[in-house]
Order: sequence, then structure tokens, then C-alpha cells
Amino acid sequence: MADGEVKLAQTAAPGGDTIFGKILRKEIPANFIYEDEQCVAFNDVNPQAPTHVLVIPRKPIPQLSLADDTDEQLLGHLLIVARKVAAQLGLDKTGFRLVVNDGKNGAQSVYHLHIHILGGRQMQWPPG
Repeated sequence: MADGEVKLAQTAAPGGDTIFGKILRKEIPANFIYEDEQCVAFNDVNPQAPTHVLVIPRKPIPQLSLADDTDEQLLGHLLIVARKVAAQLGLDKTGFRLVVNDGKNGAQSVYHLHIHILGGRQMQWPPG
């Protein structure tokens, strides 16, 4: 399915509503495994590892390269939440990977910033 994401990224574009916006508005159901006033975390519907969770900010930042310096606290918060969620899932004992895709060549298929938490198996190197 990873090739599918790369293909989707070739035609995806920033702007407009996204699936993550619909999830945040509860128009599409998702079981949040973490939620606070700044972000939520939930299982990816197309997992690329035994554990695959997304952490998304409530603020609709289209992509990391478009984040503003005023987003510094929020971006740091997302990483802290990713660490907490990984620990909650037991990944802190075995290791995990965080991924942020940015733009077409970065295989970003949804233009709402999100952090992938991947774990539950040995990650390979190089990653892409």
C-alpha cells in the first residue's frame, strides 16, 4: 500500500477540507487514543506497521514546511504527545519511528500536518 500513498501524493494538493478536518469535526468516526485541546491521536486506517498511529493538530496546518514560527509550541507539543502515545502503547520498550511527510515528493497525501508513529516491528534503513 505504500506505493498507493506515493501515487495519491502525486495528485493531492493543499487547500480545502481534508479527511482529518472531518475526523476532528466528528463527521467521520475515529476512536481517539489521545485527545487534548491542541491535538488528537488515532489508529491509521491503512497501517504500514503493526502499530501505526497518527497525531494531528486541531489547527489545520497544511504541511510542516508551511508552519509558521508562531507554531513552535504546537509543533513541540505534537512531538511530546507522540512520545506519550508511543509509551502508552508500549513502544518505548522496543523502539518506534516518527514520520512527517511533506509535499508531493515527501509522499504527503493529506494536506493537514500529521505525525505517523510506527512500531511493533524492526524498522528498516534507509526509510525511503
